[in-house]
Amino acid sequence: QVQLREGGGGLVQAGGSLRLACLASGSMYRVHAMGWYRQAPGKERERVAAIFGDGSTTYADSVRGRFTISKDGARNAVYLQMDSLKPEDTALYYCNGPMFPDYDWGPGTQVTVSS
Repeated sequence: QVQLREGGGGLVQAGGSLRLACLASGSMYRVHAMGWYRQAPGKERERVAAIFGDGSTTYADSVRGRFTISKDGARNAVYLQMDSLKPEDTALYYCNGPMFPDYDWGPGTQVTVSS
């Protein structure tokens, strides 16, 4: 069974940066492909970025050019570098499968961007 734990969130002013981390654990599990999702108050959870086994990436239109997803197989971790943050990026951020939520959701990490 895979356990996911996110971290790195916080409060930042508009235009600032944050780097989120997702650590995956579970016997024999190794990170190959993962996605980052977010859920803002009153809104549906949405995928914002994904990275695949070959290293290719995809981004939601709303974050393309500002967010960068990366992975570290040795650490079993996936990261989300978020630059030029906007108030509309405020949400609870989660990691999970690259196309669908293949695993139980972790606790998430809160990102709050002030204007």
